[in-house]
Amino acid sequence: MKHVPASDNGMALTSAQLDAYLIRIGVTRPVSLDANGLTRLHRAHLTAFTWEALDAFMGWPSSIAPAAAFAKMVEGRRGGWCYEMNGLFGAALAALGFRVTRLCGGVNRAILGDVAIGNHLTLRVDLDRPYLAEVGLADGIIEPVPLTAGPIRQRGFDFSIVSTDDGWLRFSNHANGLAHSFDFRPDHSDEAAIAATLGWLTQDPGSPFTNALAILRHTEDGYVALKNDCLSSVTAASVSEQRITSADHLAEMFHTIFDLDIPRSGQVWERIQAVSHEKAS
Repeated sequence: MKHVPASDNGMALTSAQLDAYLIRIGVTRPVSLDANGLTRLHRAHLTAFTWEALDAFMGWPSSIAPAAAFAKMVEGRRGGWCYEMNGLFGAALAALGFRVTRLCGGVNRAILGDVAIGNHLTLRVDLDRPYLAEVGLADGIIEPVPLTAGPIRQRGFDFSIVSTDDGWLRFSNHANGLAHSFDFRPDHSDEAAIAATLGWLTQDPGSPFTNALAILRHTEDGYVALKNDCLSSVTAASVSEQRITSADHLAEMFHTIFDLDIPRSGQVWERIQAVSHEKAS
């Protein structure tokens, strides 16, 4: 496998930024550069940060640069989506001394075909063997897994990695997952494809993120997800739902459930209402 050095991917955090990141996720140095250390960081990142595609939904500026993700997520107390969640995590791992490669993937490539390639960023971490580190799929794995085909079970949810007929690997999400799967290759890094797809995901009316609000936060045994005005609490054994009924209710959910600092929550509620009206028309 070809290892792409972190410096080639713009994955650099300063020492001060790394300290701030570790404080944000509640982890103190030293962190062991092994599978246990990686697992500890992976879980801490997913329980500290909320997955959210609010910028795309609202038409606010977005970037794939880890430095931008740091400013937004660590300093601004926001969450992020795959480019930001995996981007920041990869940058932090590299700063700690892990061997990290940013991989260009395709969410739902099984359905969409090769046009999907670039719509997802995932990570390979080389330790005693390669691991898939994936904090950007929203409701996916909470711990890293060996980068090899086979079944995966975490917190009662069933996932898998299988080889496709055309030589890719396919990570299949659990039965209630927001995305069915994503495809990747262990040696496929394509920053240009990722950058190009970012524009479509954040600006095109056909993007799933511009026409629906999606926010998710992991809990001890599952996760809580908000899609437009529907709040779902999901475990491996159950799914329960409630409706968000007002701008104030939405602002309360941002703060108490998702730990997000969203000063323009009223605008978000107006956008949710507009999208709901468009779909009903």
